[in-house]
Amino acid sequence: MIGNLALVGYDDIFKSSVAPASGESIIEISLSELFPPDFHPFQVNDDDAMFRLAESVRVYGVREPGIARPRSEGGYELLCGNRRKRACELAGISYMPVIVRELDDALAAIVMVDSNLEQREKILPSEKAWAYRVMMEALNHNGVKGENHSYEIMVQRTGIKKSQIYRIIRLTELIPDLLDKVDARQIAFNPAVELSHLSRQEQAITIEAMAAHETKPSLSQAIKLKKLKQDGTLTEKAIYSILAEEKKSTNSEQTVSLRFRKYFPPDYSQKQMEAVIIKLLTDWKIKAK
Repeated sequence: MIGNLALVGYDDIFKSSVAPASGESIIEISLSELFPPDFHPFQVNDDDAMFRLAESVRVYGVREPGIARPRSEGGYELLCGNRRKRACELAGISYMPVIVRELDDALAAIVMVDSNLEQREKILPSEKAWAYRVMMEALNHNGVKGENHSYEIMVQRTGIKKSQIYRIIRLTELIPDLLDKVDARQIAFNPAVELSHLSRQEQAITIEAMAAHETKPSLSQAIKLKKLKQDGTLTEKAIYSILAEEKKSTNSEQTVSLRFRKYFPPDYSQKQMEAVIIKLLTDWKIKAK
């Protein structure tokens, strides 16, 4: 183990990747010697942002060094800079600047999370949730006394209230399919937090019910599901029944519904009416060109 949070100080632990610490230097390391962490909560995708970064790296080089630590089996574990490494690969560059630090597993996790949160412009809900969880667990395992103190440190670093940090971390209790829907904004944050209290099997049934009813849970529906779970009365039938409920419409939606209701069969739902109206308008727009 390298040091202790109580001894080295928080400023040293959360040192920015921009400036090396005393005695450290920035060195050029072959990409073939840089390996991602075993668990990395941040995605590295070949999307438009990545191709823009690759072009920037090709023209200007890597402007900020990554942070890595030596691996016992050789090479280096790249804690911060995996997107820059991929950009170098796409740009045909075989080396990148890196700051090498001797860090134990807990401190490495803290540096990985803090540096990525600091440098990434866009972070998905799933990335932030797992990043906060990794940091929390690392703080708890590396000299911080008590969970409350860990939360205090994270509040200082993120500027987010303790209760909100807790709710963000709750998202890691979602099954992958549900968490993907949160990332895709198909499920809002608050309902997702409530759904995280369901078991994995109950969450899987919720996914099936969402598909069957072509809907997404509202906050009130998610709270109902959580309440039944806490009461020990949540069943598959209850999940399907709650997700089949019509959501309360806004005043404007009610006005549209009442105005056009007479043109539709009595059993048509708001969604079915909207689908027909959108199709008719689309056809009209095409013919009007």
